[in-house]
Amino acid sequence: MRVGNNPARFVETVAQPAEITVTVVNCIPFLSGYYEQSLDVLKMVIESLNATREPEHPFDVMVFDNHSCAEVRAYLKEASDEGKIQYLVLSDTNIGKIGAWNYMFGAAQGKYIVFSDGDVGFRPGWLSASLAILSSFPDVGMVTARPLPTPLKFSSATIEWAKTQPPEILEVGWFLPWNVFAEHGRSLGSGKKTKSLEFANSSRGDEEQESPKFAPVNMYRLNSGGKRGYIGAAHFQFIARADVLKELIPLKSDQPMRGERALDVAINQMGLLRLMTEEALVWHIGNRITKDVQVTSGSRRKSLLRRILWLPGVRHFLLWLNNQIFHLYFLNVE
Repeated sequence: MRVGNNPARFVETVAQPAEITVTVVNCIPFLSGYYEQSLDVLKMVIESLNATREPEHPFDVMVFDNHSCAEVRAYLKEASDEGKIQYLVLSDTNIGKIGAWNYMFGAAQGKYIVFSDGDVGFRPGWLSASLAILSSFPDVGMVTARPLPTPLKFSSATIEWAKTQPPEILEVGWFLPWNVFAEHGRSLGSGKKTKSLEFANSSRGDEEQESPKFAPVNMYRLNSGGKRGYIGAAHFQFIARADVLKELIPLKSDQPMRGERALDVAINQMGLLRLMTEEALVWHIGNRITKDVQVTSGSRRKSLLRRILWLPGVRHFLLWLNNQIFHLYFLNVE
């Protein structure tokens, strides 16, 4: 039985969603080992987003949390209560990054959708610069707010479009500032992805090895409407029109962190441009706040221990053991 009238009936207006929805996916299952500083990284992401809001381009923040630990969820709820997050989704299972994409891209109410991994920092001007690229070039599918070398096969439609334009539209050369190139390379840690840093540094003369001006990597740069942007994009951070992303979903989701290239491939196959801003206005933080802290805080004994831990047999066994523990406690895999 209902007694009286619901007070909501007398409310004449409701809040409207912003034209831009910034979506962030996050998964921090525990706060040790690899994830020891991940909560601090997440806080930096949320704070940098709110610190770089632009009055002329208001946006809502939507965070999809893929079954993080209690401490992380407590922080996210606190940030939501403080108005730093407008939409907070707490999943009781880890449905993976692509699963989160399918949910967020379908639910976002903005005309434009920004996506970011939970370890990407934002610098002032990132949004206006991204929107300027969207408005200056035709049929743009996605824009990443920093330049970096990307596989050209995922931007073949952009290159084909550029070839049909007047010659002054497309430039090819060593345009990428060394510090921009090196910042992203260092953030990826050790492995194949940073080998290009070693090549770039060793390919120059001794006098230039300290601080080369440009990275020796050919970049494809477009000029249109007084704006310049690089060909390529990255799925760790981008902005796209909502109607484009809604047309692509649902994307197939089988594993927590696999298959993201499907988005790059789909946008390229649609014949849409994949571009990057001229300046590095976002940066990949990684799972540590600064590399310097890790480098300067170690003793010689720790350095020796590190070398032992990276011996092939030891490293492979420990990584296998960590993977088994992770599956046992957090993925419910038998």
